[in-house]
Amino acid sequence: MAEEEVALYDESGQVSGSAPRSRMRALNLRHAASSVVVRDSLGRVYLHRRTVTKDVYPGLLDFAAGGVVLAGEDPAVGAVREVEEELGVAGVPLVDLGPVDYADSHTRYRAFRYVTTWDGPIRWQAEEVSWGDWVTVAEVVRRVEEERGSLVPDSVAVWLAVLRSWIS
Repeated sequence: MAEEEVALYDESGQVSGSAPRSRMRALNLRHAASSVVVRDSLGRVYLHRRTVTKDVYPGLLDFAAGGVVLAGEDPAVGAVREVEEELGVAGVPLVDLGPVDYADSHTRYRAFRYVTTWDGPIRWQAEEVSWGDWVTVAEVVRRVEEERGSLVPDSVAVWLAVLRSWIS
């Protein structure tokens, strides 16, 4: 199986080329990723644990599904693909909350953020997710405040203000 070719993005948020996923990770090249928060009709958020085999932030809790935008892929299409692959969420509209930028020593990217509502069954992709459950938004924010090291830092950075707005 060929290695994924990832879309690279410049500082202004425009596609600037592509690179194999391994090169993007090794050199921490700026790219784009989708980030989808799944809520149910009660307003809860689906919290899940990433598998220990993930290449970035293995074993940490996350409240957003997502992944890199592939070369030639529209970010919204990537978001639909990722939330279906990771959690089995399909056939529901995604609400675009706009992009934000994120960078740390592990990854640098433009996050294309979406939210959706889903009351169907969650079906994890075994390579991506090892545990999950519905929790209140207040519980996610509490975990961020009290157990920050147990959550994926990029999801916290790109979503915390939105999460807080949902409980105020």
